[in-house]
Amino acid sequence: MTLAQLGAEVIRVDPVGGGSDHLRWPLAPGGSSLYWSSLNKGKRSVAVDMRSDEGRELVTALIAAPGSDRGVLIDNVVGRRWMANEALTQHRSDLVHVRVQGYPDGRPAVDYTVNAEVGIPQITGPEEGGTPVNHVLPAWDLVTGLSVSTAVLAALHDRMRSGDGAFVEIALADVALAGVANLGWLSESADRGQERLRHGNHVYGSFGVDFACADGERVMVVALTEGQWTALKSVTGTGAVFDALEASLAADLTLEAERYRLRETIAAVLRPWFVARQGKQVRDELDAARVLWGRYQGMADVVAAHEDGAHPVLETLEVENGDTLISGRSPMRWDGEHGNAGEPVILGQDTEEVLADVLGLGQEQIGRLRSRGVIDGP
Repeated sequence: MTLAQLGAEVIRVDPVGGGSDHLRWPLAPGGSSLYWSSLNKGKRSVAVDMRSDEGRELVTALIAAPGSDRGVLIDNVVGRRWMANEALTQHRSDLVHVRVQGYPDGRPAVDYTVNAEVGIPQITGPEEGGTPVNHVLPAWDLVTGLSVSTAVLAALHDRMRSGDGAFVEIALADVALAGVANLGWLSESADRGQERLRHGNHVYGSFGVDFACADGERVMVVALTEGQWTALKSVTGTGAVFDALEASLAADLTLEAERYRLRETIAAVLRPWFVARQGKQVRDELDAARVLWGRYQGMADVVAAHEDGAHPVLETLEVENGDTLISGRSPMRWDGEHGNAGEPVILGQDTEEVLADVLGLGQEQIGRLRSRGVIDGP
């Protein structure tokens, strides 16, 4: 999807009838998968029976099609000998081939399993909690997808200079391990010889926590820098209180680590200011003081804001069965503008056109393939 939104022609190949994600939740009222439709917008969709010899030959021909902008494959297959890199490079030696794996040895994994294994659920959730707390965002899937895009672009750049192809393997488990390691979290655990304690909604290593306003609205307030800390003290009128606190505890709250150490005390001092004000007043005063903060919202609030034109990165699209889809444009703004999100597709809708355009098959050949069930489309 990322590559398609950057202008690449992306041909997605699915088995006839769709893969396991074709009807994955969430579903629209008409039954179409909002998940599948959104992630595959902007692509051309081909449905091929890859269990048949003819189907495998078609897919191999698409992969190895001639042209400087072709010969690029992204897959996540395991155990298909005909799609092994050494088999495919027999058809095109400069193939750029990026393979996504669960584990480096080819065993399966998904975001939720690797996230559990790198320790994040153990440090997520309320302080008093004892069981692991999963989060619903598949962050490692998102990072892996961007890593795939980076690998493709880097390999294409190298092919333009050297003429060489590339075989790049990216394991989801490695993405997660590298992520937590690069944040310093594994080193911290090794140095301390124990897990980091849970801190609820507190930001680790600095000051940041949520506050309730008089009307029940909640805001997240963060002070990572000395300037942000000064702004927060100023708007809440608590400067003198914190000066006295520093003197009595021999603390220096201009230091991030000290604000973290005294986070509960700081939150207790600040809490009455928020409780005494309605949410709108809190928002207006925090904005005026240039405090770093965010409002807790439900997704219904985001939808309402989008419908009022507040989020240019979002676009409402029509999909099959009369359903609508709120999907994302590329977050990259070129000369200040987002590109189009990409048109939603129907499974197999481009099969015949792709076989004609890319492989030069005639209508009679395509008709025979369809009649034998090798290909499918609407």
